[in-house]
Amino acid sequence: MEISGAELIIRFLEYAGVEIVAGIPGGASLPIYDALHGSKIRHILAKHEQGAGFIAGGMARASGKPAVCMASSGPGVTNLITAVADAKMDSVPLIAITGQVPVSLIGTDAFQEIDTLGLSIPITKKSYLVKRTEDLVKILPQAWITSTEGRPGPVWIDVPKDVASGKIEWDEEKESKFWNIQKNETTPILEPAWTERFLSMISESSKPIFYIGGGLNRPLSAELFRILQERLGFPVVSTLMGLGVCANQNPLFLGMLGMHGSRAANLALEEADLLISLGVRFDDRATGKLSEFCPNAKIIHVDIDSTEIGKLKNPNLFLKHDAEDFLRQILEMRIQYRISELEEWKDRISTLKVLYGLPFPEEKETLHPFSVIRKVSEILGDRAIVTTDVGQHQMWVAQYYSFQTQGSLITSGGLGTMGFGLPAAIGAALVAPEKRIVCVSGDGSILMNVQELDTLRDLNLDVTILLINNGHLGLVRQQQELFFSSRFSASRFVTPTNFTKIASSFGIPSYELKEEFSVSELLNEVFSKKGPSFVVLRVSPELHVLPMVPPGKANREMIH
Repeated sequence: MEISGAELIIRFLEYAGVEIVAGIPGGASLPIYDALHGSKIRHILAKHEQGAGFIAGGMARASGKPAVCMASSGPGVTNLITAVADAKMDSVPLIAITGQVPVSLIGTDAFQEIDTLGLSIPITKKSYLVKRTEDLVKILPQAWITSTEGRPGPVWIDVPKDVASGKIEWDEEKESKFWNIQKNETTPILEPAWTERFLSMISESSKPIFYIGGGLNRPLSAELFRILQERLGFPVVSTLMGLGVCANQNPLFLGMLGMHGSRAANLALEEADLLISLGVRFDDRATGKLSEFCPNAKIIHVDIDSTEIGKLKNPNLFLKHDAEDFLRQILEMRIQYRISELEEWKDRISTLKVLYGLPFPEEKETLHPFSVIRKVSEILGDRAIVTTDVGQHQMWVAQYYSFQTQGSLITSGGLGTMGFGLPAAIGAALVAPEKRIVCVSGDGSILMNVQELDTLRDLNLDVTILLINNGHLGLVRQQQELFFSSRFSASRFVTPTNFTKIASSFGIPSYELKEEFSVSELLNEVFSKKGPSFVVLRVSPELHVLPMVPPGKANREMIH
């Protein structure tokens, strides 16, 4: 039979098991949207292409599977770029499919033409400009596999309008012949010499510590790590992207390290003599001044991406390996270490947690953001997925929310994108309908993609936005106060915004946490109701995220 390139795209997505795509149509992408009509794939009409990209990103982060976003050419492409770059920084499998002007018009500055290939190459694992309809047969499965193999990431497919409209002969049997999207990766066996060195470094250590990150933030990887940590009894610190891999209630979990991590975590790293780094990239927010990070420790670094090994910190022992396979093989081995000295180290960890734990407000301060975040955690337990935007509220969530399960935090780590939280929450709710999604945002962040409240209302998803409103770009203001002699420049919103009215105007029930309300009663009421809700908490702009490592300083030099 004869089908169009657009029909081929939709058939492939159905074959790959895609059930939902997010996007906005436009002239160049109309053939693809025409093929989508009548498909069993559900399309989510976002209100901005960046929102569509983050909705897909939220789906991919919550499910661990590739998710798809669509846009048209020109401004549709440029609006999508931030969301794709965000996925690249955080290793999220994403497929972006965009329309393009016809092949004959490429390079002529045609209406809504943009060099999508040139713009997307730096922010993707692979980008394609499809110049012939028949090329889609190979490109589509290649793109899918690329997004998931090795270190996951986004792939971009730019489809000119005439390529999407062009016809090819197609036999349904070709789908199984050409569209094999199963990864053919073989599991390398750990070499005996490497294993011997690894075991030797552990046996010689008296103050070992696990340093874990987003590379372990997959269901099976997290489960295997928990088994290994329980077996060895080593303390654990986590990056922002690794939160939830190790349960907060674990007595040997020190929390997040780095710029806004706990003092206990950073001070433990000062004393450690062995750092076992799994699925991390030694980024600046985690390490502080690199030359002074873990000054007394030998370093073991295991990561799927060889470019991250030695890029910032030279390890004593390294391995390019998938975390899941590595952990599975390590668990089959007998590991010996100094039990008596380890007990001393664990006692020291307990002491550090007592002496240098995070500060808590008094019990009567129920409207303090730390208290409210803790209360949300207590009420929902493991029934929630938390998304955040970027800023003070994000760090307060990382510090005070009690994450117990892998995948319970979705946040923009590497790119640090304001406007991420709401559309990502929509994406998470689409693929995890059994969960209550809580988007913790700030007044600066929410306004960047506030239009997606309309999408949320359309879909009637169980998403609660908890808006922490201080009338400022809070983290900008904090740094201006601390490091720029309180010269506040462009960090204050002059006219207060009535966010409850904004949410209500979109048809979303809205509330404000005030003194006369019981925080527990209101939150329980909100979380018990189906559908979206919006809760505002006003806080003082003078409230800081502490501790904080000043830029360029070592982690031990925290302001607290």
